[in-house]
Formats: sequence, structure tokens, C-alpha cells
Amino acid sequence: MFLGGFATFAMMYGTQPMLPLLSRVFEVNPATASLSVSAGTAALSLMLIPASVLSDRYGRQRVMKCSLILAALIALASALVTDFNQLLVLRALLGAALAGLPAAAMAYLGEEVAPNAQGRAMGIYIAGNAMGGMSGRFLSALVTEWGSWRLALATLGILGGIAAIVFWRGLPASRHFRPRAAAIGRILQDARAIAADPGLPWLFATAFLIMGAFVGLYNFLGFRLHEPPFSLGQTAIGAIFLLYMVGTWASAWSGLLADRFGRRNVLWIMVVLMMAGIATTLADHLLVVILGVALFTFGFFGAHTTASGWVGRRAQERRALAAALYLCSYYLGGSVLGTFSGLAWGPGGWLGVAAILGGCALLTFGISLRLRGLPPLPEAVALHGAAGARGSA
Repeated sequence: MFLGGFATFAMMYGTQPMLPLLSRVFEVNPATASLSVSAGTAALSLMLIPASVLSDRYGRQRVMKCSLILAALIALASALVTDFNQLLVLRALLGAALAGLPAAAMAYLGEEVAPNAQGRAMGIYIAGNAMGGMSGRFLSALVTEWGSWRLALATLGILGGIAAIVFWRGLPASRHFRPRAAAIGRILQDARAIAADPGLPWLFATAFLIMGAFVGLYNFLGFRLHEPPFSLGQTAIGAIFLLYMVGTWASAWSGLLADRFGRRNVLWIMVVLMMAGIATTLADHLLVVILGVALFTFGFFGAHTTASGWVGRRAQERRALAAALYLCSYYLGGSVLGTFSGLAWGPGGWLGVAAILGGCALLTFGISLRLRGLPPLPEAVALHGAAGARGSA
């Protein structure tokens, strides 16, 4: 699952560090160039619910394996485009193909991993996401500077193909999966139950806001670092994405904290780190900016690990649909806010972008405080006692 998450995010975000270059090559503005990222995340978000229904019907493994193979083929084809519109179409198809893995991953882990280890398992999976996002971005920046952006996209496709083959051969069989009919009535009934839950809609809103802030920061950070006073080159800008290592550690560590102290006691702290990181990036000293990005990245991955694990615990037998709704909100936030924040770049520069990102983080902080008072599930109270349940469910 670590490897599956790695390949997904390496292919999905490979164009992010080359946005300034794509803007020049195809003669489009920064917000339009960012659509090479947002088109994929938007398509992924729209396909998550259909993919979750397929995983309920045909199995988590089958959907995840087919997803990775198809995505690798599309990633290879994207190196052959002749104009920006073709690139956008293939990036959207890539996102749609990749939807199968995250749509089924949270449900797979919820079914196959013991409850007292699910926080750690989710942390390891999301650590794979972080490592893939970091490696894909850095590799694409490096290959772009040494060769070309086409060669970079082809390299990511080859990397995705290798990962898909290893994933196909090595993923353990599902032991607890039970097929559920893909009936509209059942899906609507599950959706109503999820909407009526006092915590799940707020967790979906959390996903929308934190991912929007995350994509917005990394989309337009490259434009800032490319200009004075920093004036960094392509490889140096790509090296900033090595800060994803911080996210890899944050995912695993916050999963352990969530298992031990409860998700409601961890989420708000991670959001505070996000806000502190955004404020720190306003400095004009490169090392201080890097520190701010590191703080933000740590807080983001910690918040995502905590919130996504919380969704699986509260949704119970509806976890596949709930996971899809969470991730739909997550990637939709990345698409909408990740592009919308770029509109502030022209009139306000980085200060304008940071103001939008800070607003997203502040709203998330308010939600995290609300979730601290969330009533625990009756089943959790019965199994673990009121005190333990209040922390975990």
C-alpha cells in the first residue's frame, strides 16, 4: 500500500515543479498552467465515488491493480502531446484512472488491519503518498533541467509501470472483503446515513480546505522562488519538494499519536502547525521560507492522516463510500482552491496567495475545535469505555 500510494502521487503531481516552464512553453498564465495539476485532481475527485462502488462490487484489489496499470500507460502517453489542451486531456484521464487506488485503499486498510493498528497503517500508506509526491516532483524537475519536460513525464510513466507490476504481484489478498451490490438505493441510503453523522461532513470539509491550501502553496511557491530575491533554477526549485520527507515522517508519527491520544486531540495541533508554516513563508530569507514550508508540510500530512483515519472509524460498514466522499472533497479542494489561489498571484504576489491559504487553515482550525466535542460512537463506548472512545471515535 505504501508503494501504491507512492506511484499514485508521483504520477499525479509530476508537472507541479515545471509549472513556470510550462507557462513559458505553451504561453499561458500561471493560473492556467496550474490546470495541468488541477485537471488531474478534479477528474480523480469526480471518479472516486464510482470507483468506490466498483471496489464494493468487484473487490479492493482488482480495482487498485487495474488503476495503477492504466495510469502508467496514460502517463507515458502524456510525453507525446503537441499542445497544452492535449496535455490537459491526458492529465484529466490520468486522474480518472488513478481514482481506483485511493478510493479502495482506505477501505482495504480498514478491513484488513486490526482496529488498534489502523492509525499506524494509515500513516504508513499516507507516508507512501508523501514519498511519491516528493520523489515525482523532484525527479521531474531534475530530468526537465537535464533533458526536457517530455522526458520527465515519460520517466514518471516508466516509474509508475514498475510500481504497478510490483504492487500487482505483492499486495496481500483480501481476507475480510464482502461484496456489496452496486444498487442505487443502497448507495443513497448509505449517503444519507453518512450525511446525518455529526462528524463526517465536517471531516469532509477539513479535507477540502487542507488539500486546497496544500496544492495552492506548492503550485505557486515555484513562481515565487523563480523570481528575485531568490531567483532559483529548475532543479533548486524541485529540491524544495524534498521537504515531503517531513510529511512522510509526520504521517507515520501522527498515526501513532492518534492511536494513543485520540484523533480529536491531535487534529487541531496539526492545523496550528499549518498556520504557523504559512505565516513563516512570508519572509524574504530562503532558509526561513524553507522552514515555513517544512512546518506547513508536517502539519498538513499530520492533519490528513488524522482526519482520514477518523473517517474510516466513524463510517464502519460504509467506509468505502465515506472514504470516497472524503477523498472527493480532498482532491476537489486541491483542484478548486489550488487554482483559485493563483488568481491572487497577479494583484498580490505571494502575500495574496498566502492570505487565501491562511484563510483555509483558519477555517480548518475552527472545524477542528468543533470536532473536539464530537460525541463518540455508541459501539466505541461499549468496547473501550467512554474515555477511550471519546479520544478515538
